[in-house]
Order: sequence, then structure tokens, then C-alpha cells
Amino acid sequence: MRGRKTRRPDEANVDLTPMLDVVFILLIFFIVTSTFAREEAIGLEPPPPPTPPDEEKVQVPAILILVEESNLITVNGRPTDISSVRANIERVVAESPNSALIIQAHPKAKSGVVVQIRDEAYNAGFKERVNILITQT
Repeated sequence: MRGRKTRRPDEANVDLTPMLDVVFILLIFFIVTSTFAREEAIGLEPPPPPTPPDEEKVQVPAILILVEESNLITVNGRPTDISSVRANIERVVAESPNSALIIQAHPKAKSGVVVQIRDEAYNAGFKERVNILITQT
């Protein structure tokens, strides 16, 4: 027993070089054999610049509906009640069809009145040009 030396067992090392070679070969294989789909893109062209109008400024007439603090309704300065708002809107639209609608309400006015005026405007054909403004005075 005297002459025996204890040897450590060899460490188990795994050589990864062949595995990396295989991975790179597979990567190159898949890149070379893959097919790429050519997608058609939608051609987007900017619209042509607008032609300048003959007049200096084209003004779009607006229908102003004012709702006071006491829920008094005026259409373009004419006092009216909620039942005749649609008729007044249709009258003004008959005179100028490209007009916009502005509902200007006092902060203390009832919101139900403003909603009814907006609904009457929708019924009169205003779907896009309805603006609601709350005054701070």
C-alpha cells in the first residue's frame, strides 16, 4: 500500500465544437433553402394639393344654438323652445346647406336640454358637423 498513489479521476469534458459546426451548417441550410414571400404593398400616394379658391377665404356659415343658464334656447339669436329647434335648424340648412352647428351651453344649463338639442340636430341630418361648447362665464 505504500507505493500506490491515488489518482484523481479525469474530468468529463464535452467538446462542443462539432455541435456548433452542425448548428451553423443547419442554419446555412435553412437560410439557403427557404423561400421568401414577396408581398404586394399598397401604393399610397399623397393627395394632390388643393386648388386655391377664387375668393380669399371661404367661410362656412354656422348655426349657433345658445342655451342660457335658465335653459332659454336661442337659434341664431331667435328665442325658441325645444320643440321647434329642429324646424329652425332645417330652415337654416335650406338657406345654406354646408353650414355647421354649434351648441353653446352655459355650465349651469341642464345637460338634458343640450342632449335633446343634439338629438334634434341628428334628426335634422347633422351627423358630422355638430360641435358642443361649454362657456366658462
